[in-house]
Amino acid sequence: MGSCTNGVVSDQSGATSNGRASVDKGVDFANYFCTYAFLYHQKEMLSDRVRMDAYYNAVFQNKHHFNGKVVLDVGTGSGILAIWSAQAGARKVYAVEATNMAEHARELVKANNVQDVVEVIQGSMEDVQLPEKVDVIISEWMGYFLLRESMFDSVICARDRWLKPTGVMYPSHARMWVAPIRSGLGDQKQNDYESSMEDWYRFTDETQSYYGVDMGALTKPFAEEQKKYYLQTSLWNNLHPNQVIGTAAILREIDCLTASVSDILEVRSNFLSTVTLPNTRLCGFAGWFDVHFRGRKEVPAQNEIELTTAPSVDNGTHWGQQVFLLNPPIRVTEGDNLNGSFSMKRNKENHRLMEVEFNSEVKQYSGQLLPPFRNRYFIE
Repeated sequence: MGSCTNGVVSDQSGATSNGRASVDKGVDFANYFCTYAFLYHQKEMLSDRVRMDAYYNAVFQNKHHFNGKVVLDVGTGSGILAIWSAQAGARKVYAVEATNMAEHARELVKANNVQDVVEVIQGSMEDVQLPEKVDVIISEWMGYFLLRESMFDSVICARDRWLKPTGVMYPSHARMWVAPIRSGLGDQKQNDYESSMEDWYRFTDETQSYYGVDMGALTKPFAEEQKKYYLQTSLWNNLHPNQVIGTAAILREIDCLTASVSDILEVRSNFLSTVTLPNTRLCGFAGWFDVHFRGRKEVPAQNEIELTTAPSVDNGTHWGQQVFLLNPPIRVTEGDNLNGSFSMKRNKENHRLMEVEFNSEVKQYSGQLLPPFRNRYFIE
């Protein structure tokens, strides 16, 4: 029998039913998920009060979804969601964790006296076998800008294999947002790039003078490498709301109960934003997400909970926002419209990382169109 890999069925050869190569889990673990086995990483996430409060309230304000039910926690980490599910009255909780953090989760489960309810299973969600279908799938699967990490694939696989037809997803819905911003980070990154290139030219001159070797043939690839690092790689930031200079637009809405992997392999969307500040600089875009705990239509949540990673004065999260900088910035003013298209797809070398492209133009309040611009970025 094959296993779900990225939400599709693979055989032992690594081929998949839709023709895409399956993931080498050993390499994938070493390159990406190895740090999840360390407590410092778990502590960072567990210290995020916005994140914790949202999940805690979602579970304990909607106990009717958990009381007497069977729950599957995908990527349980420390096991805290599984413990809460048990405390909310679950009959049985299967807590699946791929890393050695499963050992710590078992300790916490026992320390909190829910070992008769919670069973921690170490293994890939795509490979584990459960003895029964479940009523609830709970998971904190969201990465930066929602889809970085591609962990939602494993949640979809778990849903398709183990969720009862009447089951609910926690969270149940998700949205991706984008908005134009102002920031001094663009000037800083441009200066960093120029300093890096100046240092390279000193290096090539010295290597020629002292050692008689001309390194100039590598100037172009070095410049491309540094440009990608300083100017094309998106930045993590916790923005102040005052840095958002225009209306936010939804790029993608996801129903976790019905979404397929093909729905998220590549995200494409058009967006429109109207500048709301007078005489300011368009320095780039910020992307963020929110998720909702609504239950399902037949069995709705008694209290819907939202977890948002939007720019905030007091409620920043460890996700922050992804910032995509423009260079040079563009002068805009209140009433100008920013028309754009957005695309995001997975990196070919590492499917956990993303590549993003913005195609945009500014239509000034006067009706004049500024030259369109196109920028490519990497979420790494």
